[in-house]
Formats: sequence, structure tokens, C-alpha cells
Amino acid sequence: MGKDFYKILGINKGASDDEIKKAYRKLALKYHPDKNKSPQAEERFKEIAEAYEVLSDKKKRDIYDQYGEEGLKGGVPGAGGMDGGNAYTYHGDPRATFAQFFGNADPFGIFFGSGDPSRIFESQTMFMGDDDMYMGGPGGGAFRSQSFNAQPNRKRTQQDPPIERDLFVSLEEIDKGCVKKMKISRMSMSSGQPRKEEKVLNISVKPGWKAGTKITFPQEGDQTPGRIPADIVFIIRDKPHPVFKREGSDLRYTAQVSLKQALCGTTVSVPTLQGDRITVSSQGEIIKPTTVKRLGGRGLPFPKEPSRRGDLLVSYDIKFPDSLPSGTKELLSEILPN
Repeated sequence: MGKDFYKILGINKGASDDEIKKAYRKLALKYHPDKNKSPQAEERFKEIAEAYEVLSDKKKRDIYDQYGEEGLKGGVPGAGGMDGGNAYTYHGDPRATFAQFFGNADPFGIFFGSGDPSRIFESQTMFMGDDDMYMGGPGGGAFRSQSFNAQPNRKRTQQDPPIERDLFVSLEEIDKGCVKKMKISRMSMSSGQPRKEEKVLNISVKPGWKAGTKITFPQEGDQTPGRIPADIVFIIRDKPHPVFKREGSDLRYTAQVSLKQALCGTTVSVPTLQGDRITVSSQGEIIKPTTVKRLGGRGLPFPKEPSRRGDLLVSYDIKFPDSLPSGTKELLSEILPN
């Protein structure tokens, strides 16, 4: 059975040319192998490109609608094939289709390309401080967003797809807030001529911001005649921490104790993100693998209420001995309950 190109693009058989283009644009950006690292993305990307090439061409679409994929390939008598009787064959290069559609060989290449001197992000430095955390500079700023779907005016010009960049921050930076500065290099138009310019974007990270928070700089991408520059979107990501694990606004610390300490009680000196230490005692109780001590207000700030904080959770990793002398085993067997 031949391929269902309409199903591949997720459209109805009577879809208009604009609907076909819209479907291809959405799916091609979603499954582009440079952005989507799932195992099936590359094959899906190729299927989407082939479906678009057939359905966006009136002659190919008419033959496909009447005879299906076999008709396109000349396998149905009377279908006529393509180009004066020659059967249609997909050229097999979905990236070429992508480049022709978007007018850019690879809009994700600035992040995933190799050695391209036009990469927009070139270097990064970080500045900590308690200033007013102003975003952007004269002529443009950034705003925090949960989505960045462009809403171009289709009657005039279209906007290039947003450019995403992961921004890794430490727990200490999330705790206090910080300003990171990203130097970008982009193409701009001067007197009708393209030229390369450099610009520094100030990225203000507020205390308590969660991983996945997006900071958008509108229209800071390359300037191309007839198109609206792309938005640049930074996505907050957590750097792995050697001591703590983040759980929302809470922090988790795992203390290592021996089996004897777990059964007989002990005290543990717990570090905090602020640099001091808190003594936690388990005297008079038994530490179980599920035991958790909660230290209120020693976690990260709440993103919407920085004056309030989450908790510091203390878990325990109980170290069991690798072996026991036979006499010890007998003694434990007598004194421990079944």
C-alpha cells in the first residue's frame, strides 16, 4: 500500500496550498534532526519533505489524488507519470527541501554546525550582582515567556523561526539571581548592504527561576531583506551540582551513615547553599532508607515570591557492611527482632 501523504502532514485531502505550507513548516521544524534527537526524527523528517514536495506541486498532486503513490511512480497504466511520461522519484534530500522552503540552508546550524564563522553565539561571561537586573539595552530588551510562537502578519512579511539556546546556570546563581552576558554576531543591513555586527545581550536570571523558563529577545537574529528577524530565545537549564539536587524550589541533600549509626542514632552536619551548616540529630530514633528530615526555608526562593523559600530535604544513604564475623551474626540474631 502506498504512502498517505495527507496523513503524514496531518491535513485533509481537500487542504489548501496555505494549509499544506503551514503543516510542512510546523512539522519540519519539529522533526529537523539538528533539533530533534529522537531516533525516529530523521526518517520522519524525510517523509514530511516528500509529502510536501508532492502535495505542493499541482501536477504531482493531481496524479497522486487519482492514482496514489504508484501512479506517481508510473506503476499504474494510464497514469502518465511525470515530466512527459517519466516516473516521479523523490530526490531523497529532505534538507534541500527544507532549505528551499525557508530560504536558509539550516536555521539551526548556528548551534549545531561545525566551525561556521557566522555562528551567532560566540562567547559567554557571567556577572553576579544585586542590581536592577535590567534586560537588554537601548533599542531592544528581553521578556520572559512561556511560549514563543511567532504571529507574523502574513499579508506583509514572515518572521524567521525562533532561535533557541540553552542557558546553564548554577544553583548558587538561581539562589541569588544573576546577570549573564552573551555576545552574539549577526548580519544587519546598512544602506541596503549586509554587514556583520556584534552585540551583547544582557540576560537577567531572577532568583528561583525554574528550569525551562524562557527569556526572549525579539527580532535579534540576522536581518534579511523581506523577512522579520528571528527572535532569540534562551532556555534556563540547571547545571549539575556536586552536593544538592533540585526538586522545584526544594533542595535535597543525601547524608551517608553507617548501619550502626542508622540503628543507634547519630548527628549529621548538613551543608546549605548559603555556606553555613546545620546539625541534624537522629538520637533516639532509627533511620530507615525512607527517612527524610525537612529543614524549612533553606531551599531556593519561590520564583513568584522571592521572599519565601522552599525546604532543604535531608535523605540518608545507609552503608551496609560487606561482611560480618560469625560471632556478630549470632549476637545480632539473638538481640534483633524478627
